[in-house]
Amino acid sequence: MRRFKLHASLAAALTFALAAAGPAQAQDPIRIGAIYLMSGSAATYGEFAQQGAKLAIDEINAAGGVLGRPLAAQFEDGQGKAAVAIQAARKLVFQDKADVLMGLDSSGVAQGLTPVVPELAKPFMITHAATPDVTGKLCNKYTYRLSVNVNQNMAGAAAIAAESGAKKWTTIGPDYAFGHQSWEFFSKYLKEQKPDVQLMEDKLAFPRFGAEDYVPFINSVMESKPDGVLISLWGGDLVNFVRQANDRGFFKQGYKVLISVGAATEVLEALGEQMPENVWLGTRYWYASWDNPVNTKFVAAYKAAYKQPPSYNAEGAYVAVYAFKAAIEKAGSVDGAKVAAALSGLSIPAPTGELVFRKADNQALVGPTWGISGPMNTEDKIRSLTQIRNFDGAKITPAADPACKL
Repeated sequence: MRRFKLHASLAAALTFALAAAGPAQAQDPIRIGAIYLMSGSAATYGEFAQQGAKLAIDEINAAGGVLGRPLAAQFEDGQGKAAVAIQAARKLVFQDKADVLMGLDSSGVAQGLTPVVPELAKPFMITHAATPDVTGKLCNKYTYRLSVNVNQNMAGAAAIAAESGAKKWTTIGPDYAFGHQSWEFFSKYLKEQKPDVQLMEDKLAFPRFGAEDYVPFINSVMESKPDGVLISLWGGDLVNFVRQANDRGFFKQGYKVLISVGAATEVLEALGEQMPENVWLGTRYWYASWDNPVNTKFVAAYKAAYKQPPSYNAEGAYVAVYAFKAAIEKAGSVDGAKVAAALSGLSIPAPTGELVFRKADNQALVGPTWGISGPMNTEDKIRSLTQIRNFDGAKITPAADPACKL
């Protein structure tokens, strides 16, 4: 069973310059600076991101690199703190000479770092953090996101909730931007589709991120007797919650339960059979739900390299490296402003299909995947997903926030 901690072989600041055959290796590398959670209860997310990036860099370097130069990456631990991530970004650019930046696992950290990105003058690709603000009111010409944001994910969640028949809804989510914005957008979209639903605003549960005891919050929700519960806890927090909720009989109460990122393979591996069946689980990417050559290649290569299925954080980091490759080749340069401009409107093949960065706000038009937890997948040792729904990003993504001025 995978535990939510960093493997001993990984350090807080991690570097890999990946060797490959060919003349590209005679040139100075193009440097990718990455900031992820590399320690603490959610460190597995950083580990998966590192693996996804490494796989892409290996493939690209083996094929000759980019503009005749190899790629190399350095990972820094953002520790889930905006101040630490800002310091790491400045170090990567000014000391380590990173040409491009990627990362972030926390919406709160993304809100803190995004306004600083223009001073670094390097393109920054968000691959995980989901707050709409970074491609909304905080947007800038250097910041892009290729992953599903809260707005997109909750549009899918609300569609499922609207079909469920549940009338009274509450939530359990982390007490920062991700938890509160998940409930905000879920409520908005659900009310639009089902005006008669009751949103139990006085019965919401927002434990602090990193809390260990969820029993008081579980009891409070159970005492309120909802019909449906949206759960936006993630990582180690979600693992702890599910185990404690199982002990309290939470999943046997007949609620319609939607776990917004419950199909993260990091979580499913940690929980194994403890993740209950017949629960709606969301994810930004599900490795078994896309039938195209890019996904087939990615999943096979990832499993061969790491002996486990790829998580959405691995897929996001993998795609980010290829997005940078395409943008650098389009720009014909590693100049930060030119690469950032080349990303605008860029379309690239990805495991989820053709990925397009919208010119209006630099948000990728991607949709979430939702499915019902099913029997254990004996090969991959995680719960399977049944009744899978891949939402169309072009249809589910709302119009660009008018507050975004690029």
